[in-house]
Amino acid sequence: MLKSIFTFLAASVLLVSTANAETVKLALIDPLSGAMAGAGQPALSHMQFEAERLNAKGGLNGNKIEIVGYDNKVNPQESLVQLQKAIDDGVRYIVQGNGSSVASALISAVDKHNRRNPGKEVLFLNYAAVDPAFTNERCTFWHFRFDANADMKMNAITSWMADRKDIKKVYLINQDYSFGHAVSEAAREMLKEKRPDIEVVGNDFHPLGKVKDFTPYVSKIKASGADAVITGNWGQDITLLVKAAADYGLQAPFLTYYGASSGVVTQTGDKGVDRIYQINEYYGDFDDPEMAKRQVAMYKEKGWDFYYLRLSTMMEMLKKATDQAKSIDPVKVAFTLEDLSMDTPTGEVTMRKSDHQIQLPLFMSVMKGDMKYGAEGTDYNFHKIAEISREDVSLPTTCEMRRPKQ
Repeated sequence: MLKSIFTFLAASVLLVSTANAETVKLALIDPLSGAMAGAGQPALSHMQFEAERLNAKGGLNGNKIEIVGYDNKVNPQESLVQLQKAIDDGVRYIVQGNGSSVASALISAVDKHNRRNPGKEVLFLNYAAVDPAFTNERCTFWHFRFDANADMKMNAITSWMADRKDIKKVYLINQDYSFGHAVSEAAREMLKEKRPDIEVVGNDFHPLGKVKDFTPYVSKIKASGADAVITGNWGQDITLLVKAAADYGLQAPFLTYYGASSGVVTQTGDKGVDRIYQINEYYGDFDDPEMAKRQVAMYKEKGWDFYYLRLSTMMEMLKKATDQAKSIDPVKVAFTLEDLSMDTPTGEVTMRKSDHQIQLPLFMSVMKGDMKYGAEGTDYNFHKIAEISREDVSLPTTCEMRRPKQ
């Protein structure tokens, strides 16, 4: 009799818990069509892949995760329309990464919404928009960045370059908006400090997502005699740039932020081997067997490579924060995210409280063939050649954070 009562009570608690559970929607506002869809679609698939895995582990504090895509076409104004749609749909967690111009608009809009709608706040989880201003002079309590910013990445690249005495001339080519200019400025300043002997022989900017043939730019690079090219290009702009360089026969190595983006290995093939480098939190030859398994599974199930490790980190940290806060309320979760640390397959990461900028190690990798885990159905992927520690990646912040009352 007593056993039956306990069984009934346990079942009742489970039913009440299930009834009280909610579906937590994460809205990805990114390019899902058009020229830059090759950056947004893999992110959407990656989030859906990880949501399925985390839902099997209890979701967010017992609540199921649902990923909803909103196509912004890399347009700031369209992003604001999609943000309002998401909020109207009950979304309180906004995710975006492709385009700092978009992130800039979203930061302002989220701040404005939260001031006007106490009790209905939303959080902005940024996985790739890396303009340094967002965690410096424009920092806000409602924004968390899960990727190293442009200055942190350049700090790592130039530290790696410090001992490369074969590099004496560098060409800079970047997209003509805030992020591209941040990459260019950081490169010039940090090279002057760490390698004052290096000559910057070119500093080009081009329209975002508009150039169909980069051959004229590649011709200028070759004529300059550059020993290396530094670029923060992403999406089709990195794919078409390195393809043009391969077709033109340019031998100078490309030191990139996003050289492993979708399409690069298939467009360059053998011509990209030992020539395309990337600074990132991820590389293609994972030593961790669990990560290798997930890498293979995602390509098999979703048709995209496991490229955005930072999205996995973001969602794992969100789960840890909601579970610790015992809540899915964005305000409580935000306070819990501050100074939250977590082990990842590539090392410990921490969400720095002072500016909401993640602190993490970075890796320099280079494209290789005959890799155990090939990208995009090939045997090419990126092989780790150097690790830059979290301490050496980190930079100070000028952020003066204003926090709401708890």
